[in-house]
Amino acid sequence: MAHSGVQAGETRKLNGVRIDGQHAGPAPEPTRLRLALIDDHLILRQGLRALLEMEPDLEIVGEAGDSAGAIELVNRTQPDLLISDIGLPGKSGLEIIGELRASCPNLKVLILSAHGSEEYIRVALNAHADGFVLKDSSREELLQAIRQVAKGEQYLCQKITARVVSGYLRGRTSQSGERGSKMITDRERQVLICIAVGLANKSIARDLGLAVKTIEKHRSNLMRKLSLHNAAEITMYAVRSGMISADDVALEG
Repeated sequence: MAHSGVQAGETRKLNGVRIDGQHAGPAPEPTRLRLALIDDHLILRQGLRALLEMEPDLEIVGEAGDSAGAIELVNRTQPDLLISDIGLPGKSGLEIIGELRASCPNLKVLILSAHGSEEYIRVALNAHADGFVLKDSSREELLQAIRQVAKGEQYLCQKITARVVSGYLRGRTSQSGERGSKMITDRERQVLICIAVGLANKSIARDLGLAVKTIEKHRSNLMRKLSLHNAAEITMYAVRSGMISADDVALEG
């Protein structure tokens, strides 16, 4: 007797959908990045929400306008990433980072601020923020920052360069930096410093009298040894380690 159904272990297609003899259904939706928005200006939160909700891989789980609301929101929704201003009613957005991560250990924090002074960046780095973007940055740069921070990398927007963070731990030598320095060769340390102050590979090659491919190899090796992923992380590492000073760096125009 003929059977019209699909037997166990048999695979067929029905209207282009694979049938495996058990059950068929739509493919699961890709996991979206869950974001929480914190800013004391409602109109900014609304605009930011509208902008981010246009992205299919991003989901806004909630928003708040002060530090107390931010803490409650994170405790309740457990987002992947928090986008926060620094100046909030109650505690600042930087003061609550430790408390937020106590209840949500894997939380990534991206600071979105109108202030890009050296002091603001220094405090943000001390508070272990994962990224810093200015409010006058482009939509494309904000999205890049979100996705890069979500991957576990650090991000500084293009307008913030080494001079902005030059005061970070000024005059101090980090023990972790000393240990890290021992992991790389003297030549790799030279290349690291050049990258940290904003030089491109071609310029580094010219200054050190080496081939560009050699610089690229040194760059790749030092980033692997120190678990660094991009130029922003190299800059922050160099500053934290006391490898560069205020006189070594320049502000990008």
